[in-house]
Amino acid sequence: MNNIYMPKPYKILEIQQVTNMEWLFKVEFDRADEINYGQFIQISIPKVGEAPISVTEFNPEEGWIEFLIRKIGKVTDVLFDLKAGDTLFLRGPYGNGFPFDEKYKEKHLVIVAGGSGCGPVRSMINAVHKKFKSVKKMELILGFKDTNCIIFKDEISSWQKENNLVLTVDKMCEGDTCDLEINEGLVTQHVDKLDLSDIENLEVVIVGPPMMMKFAALEFEKHGVPEDKIWLSFERKMSCAVGKCGHCKIDETYVCLEGPVFNYTKGKKLLD
Repeated sequence: MNNIYMPKPYKILEIQQVTNMEWLFKVEFDRADEINYGQFIQISIPKVGEAPISVTEFNPEEGWIEFLIRKIGKVTDVLFDLKAGDTLFLRGPYGNGFPFDEKYKEKHLVIVAGGSGCGPVRSMINAVHKKFKSVKKMELILGFKDTNCIIFKDEISSWQKENNLVLTVDKMCEGDTCDLEINEGLVTQHVDKLDLSDIENLEVVIVGPPMMMKFAALEFEKHGVPEDKIWLSFERKMSCAVGKCGHCKIDETYVCLEGPVFNYTKGKKLLD
């Protein structure tokens, strides 16, 4: 009988710093072909603990996955003592990701992401950008605290060349030399820069802090977007990932099992 809590050891291939607070961990993984955009993995370190981390990119052919990790807890504190060649213990993938083939394929896909919320949607954006997945059109609003917090700058530059991409920050940093086209203000202030004329073929994905998702969804509703065309991803503390511990539970909903991706028709009731 398989133990659903038992992780497997995998080798760290590369660690790359992307901001002052965030790093990309590239790790060998033999189940990359099972991953869907927006799912998460449980990362564990023996005698320390586990942490749920969204998969930010994956390559089934080469057998690796990437995580965007911020140093904010006892597990991630120890992670940053590791180096390429060291071992991580992983189990997963878990949860329901974005329903790309069922809902987004050949549609007008709008993605709004705030801060580290860019991590869970990065693989999906790249799949569309690199023509691995097909949509009618893709538009993006990416928001960050300031210019020093912008992640995936090289990729954003590439996305910006082929898509309507609004990059916005709460404030500009003095002396910043970033060559990207940058706006100021909250993501909600830039929704009117999107083409929302064809509501029938529109699908909207929103990922970020709970309050950002709440007000971004309300802004799209003001622009006439129906609730069932809006999708949210929840970044909650998921300890067991299999619906046993209840740490991720909101009312009667286990986010690890039914999410982390929810349609707004249900997700609007889970914003706590």
